[in-house]
Amino acid sequence: MNIIVCVKQVPDTMDVKIDPVTKNLIREGIEGVINPFDKNAIEEAVKIKDEYGGKVTAISMGPPQFKESLKEALAMGVDEAILISDRAFAGADTLATSYVLAEAIKKIGNYDLIFCGKHAVDADTGQVGPEIAERLGIPQITFVKSLKLENDAVVAERLLEDAVEKVTVKLPAVITTTKELNEPRYPSPIKIMKAARKEIPIWSASELNADPEQIGLKGSPTQVVDIFTPEKTTEVEMIQGTAEEIANTLFEKLREKKVL
Repeated sequence: MNIIVCVKQVPDTMDVKIDPVTKNLIREGIEGVINPFDKNAIEEAVKIKDEYGGKVTAISMGPPQFKESLKEALAMGVDEAILISDRAFAGADTLATSYVLAEAIKKIGNYDLIFCGKHAVDADTGQVGPEIAERLGIPQITFVKSLKLENDAVVAERLLEDAVEKVTVKLPAVITTTKELNEPRYPSPIKIMKAARKEIPIWSASELNADPEQIGLKGSPTQVVDIFTPEKTTEVEMIQGTAEEIANTLFEKLREKKVL
């Protein structure tokens, strides 16, 4: 069972600053951590490897400091890690990101499962996993809360807003994970030290033979026009009258504000 896990590093802080020109996150000087849902992806991949054998490879697209998150993935039980890094990738939206990751997955080859977190907490789009599946032409199951392997298929339960859906797809497949799927392990000190000494190769755009028109800003049809912190305001109005009068007044006010 050969598994690939896509890992993203996100800022370890709620005090996120935005570049006023590029509208991108300012990552310099901010400590990064593995995206929480990606840890569930790593955990599930390692659990499957422990049960069925095989190999787990973690990949991440980003600047050189993303190596630290890949080393943590190695300490959690991943066998190999690859950083995909090139200035040409800068400014990528989810479409351009999925293209680069899909090209890296093709280069690795011979995969049975691809895991991604259901979304990254710094962007919250949830688009990269499904886009990878589309680019590779393989099935996907998103928002997975439990899964098991049966012969050459994966059977999973996925979380919907008001229900749980059971889905079966043939391998290979892309899975996006939720926090309900498992409890990510804490790596032991020995594994942390071993991971720290391991070299992580870096793949550039040329090594992926990436199409320049599909990476970075050129490959990103989504452009951020503006980003800002909403102004926090508090307004309280007391409604008097009978229960019926209060209900009618509340209804009218909500309709005026287009809440209803």
